[in-house]
Amino acid sequence: QVQLVESGGGLVQAGGSLRLSCAASGSIASINVMGWYRQAPGKQRELVAVKYSGGRPNYADYVKGRFTLSRDNDKNMVYLEMNSLKPEETAVYYCHAIHGPNAYWGQGTQVTVSS
Repeated sequence: QVQLVESGGGLVQAGGSLRLSCAASGSIASINVMGWYRQAPGKQRELVAVKYSGGRPNYADYVKGRFTLSRDNDKNMVYLEMNSLKPEETAVYYCHAIHGPNAYWGQGTQVTVSS
């Protein structure tokens, strides 16, 4: 069983930055995949960034060059550094993990980008 708790969301002006954190219970070293998704009002949840164990992060085209996903296995943490934020990126951001056959989601953290 894996529990994920996000934090770090908030209100930021367009062009600003935020750093999201995801605390995972248990050891994340054995988790195969960790990533971030987001869901804007009235829209489907979409991938932001994902990292497979032993691999480099993969980013959705719409965040490449602006967002950075990182993992700290010693601290059981996953981070999403977001720069040059745009108003259309206002959404609830979710941490996601896949461990074996199971997928886990956090409760989400709200990010609001004002124009």
